[in-house]
Amino acid sequence: MNGAETLVRTLLASGVRVCFANPGTSEMHFVAALDRHPDMRCILCLFEGGVSGAADGYFRMSGEVAATLLHLAPGFGNAFANLHNARKAQSGVLNIMGDHADYHLRFEAPLKGDTVGISQAVSHWTRVCSEAGRVATDAADAIQAARARNGQIATLILPANMAWDPAEGYQVAPPPPPLRRPSVAEVAAAARALRQPGAVLLVDGPVLWSDLGLLARRLTKAAGARLMQPFFVSRFRRGAGAVKIERMAYRIEENLKLLQGASALVLCGTDRPAGFFAYPGLPSTPDDPDTRLIELCTRGMDIGWTLRALADEIGEADLGPDDFMPLDLPALPEGDLTVTKVGEAIANLMPDNAIVVDEGISASYFLAPGLKRARGHDALTITGGSIGFGLPNAVGAAVACPDRKVVVLEGDGSGMYTLQSLWTMARERLDVTVVIFANRGYQILRDELAAVGVREVGRNIRRMFDVEGPELDWVALARGHGVDGVRVTDMAGFNAAFAAAMAESGPRLIEVAC
Repeated sequence: MNGAETLVRTLLASGVRVCFANPGTSEMHFVAALDRHPDMRCILCLFEGGVSGAADGYFRMSGEVAATLLHLAPGFGNAFANLHNARKAQSGVLNIMGDHADYHLRFEAPLKGDTVGISQAVSHWTRVCSEAGRVATDAADAIQAARARNGQIATLILPANMAWDPAEGYQVAPPPPPLRRPSVAEVAAAARALRQPGAVLLVDGPVLWSDLGLLARRLTKAAGARLMQPFFVSRFRRGAGAVKIERMAYRIEENLKLLQGASALVLCGTDRPAGFFAYPGLPSTPDDPDTRLIELCTRGMDIGWTLRALADEIGEADLGPDDFMPLDLPALPEGDLTVTKVGEAIANLMPDNAIVVDEGISASYFLAPGLKRARGHDALTITGGSIGFGLPNAVGAAVACPDRKVVVLEGDGSGMYTLQSLWTMARERLDVTVVIFANRGYQILRDELAAVGVREVGRNIRRMFDVEGPELDWVALARGHGVDGVRVTDMAGFNAAFAAAMAESGPRLIEVAC
């Protein structure tokens, strides 16, 4: 046995059974150890951003920590953007980052880099293995850290000689530490605030997709308070049967109106809302200056206990049909293709309990009205704003939930960041339908340019925002990665293509010319 073998045995003994990987030379002994344990599912992603994005999606839908295998500081750097999204999503991710043998680090080898520094920039927990005999203990500690505080980014740096040097045994990761809870006095104060006219309870985390949503609705109904959620969240239920929770908007101007005059804003499982960016002449936060802000329970605290304690103070009202989204399927639209109609068609054709990964960016605003009327489904959004999240996140979601349809709503510009994920979908035969909105540019940047007050658009702006000349051929790109693709230009074409994708298993891509 060696350090790598004890690492793999510790992962399996601790319940980590999936490894999204993009290995290199320094990880070869870890690779060999993984090969000796076929009960560990190893999934190759052709870019490290696909690795980290898949681990994020896997946690969002399973609640289980997956391992990633990343190659030194440059490989970790490629994974950084989607690790940022995972951190904002409160996803538990265990990174195994290989490094040079410790005695080799005094030389300026080409791939030498600041592994600790790049890890600490995004990870909650970082450790370098310093003894082969302690690799198993270090791994168990890393797993515990990834599971702590409702989900964290934990990175274990494994020098090559720690993997190949002799070692024995394995460890089982201890359970994460108990979650911190607000005091009784803090709960009582929040309960009093929620009873005031115009009060708002802002929630996130499992409240948005588990039975905790029912509890939140009952207690806010009893208090006469509004129940709201942030715009960008890791996961929420939408469509028929979902608890009615008012969703905040993307634009700060709209959120200022939503929160205007609120007597209190009580936060449970979420942070204080803030604008996506700063804009000239607008505040950074949308809450009314006269609103009392109560940060009752952070994202890393015991959200369930806090809601139950609030309900004990306030009481619980009975729920009726008006507290849930009804089944209101839109008719299948016909005629010219528009993004709004595409949303209605997806809502009409998508089966019950699907998973929708939304990186439509500018298209999402027009898709939302139709999707609200769909059968009940889970929606995953781009929590950290770092584009290239959609395709790999869908990989992880499909691995976590192989019996559920996964639909990705993806922009053509953002999709290019991690299009290698199409290959992983094909290799793993994942049941993912990718809908590409081909508006031939970064439409969100065009919108943001106007939002900051720029009115004159010249050649350089157009050249930086457009993805034309040549046009991206998503059908060819899909087929080149082993995924069947089709381009549609009207609603009849889209309806037929999407219906076929829903009727059959396996990856498909539909390019929507919009």
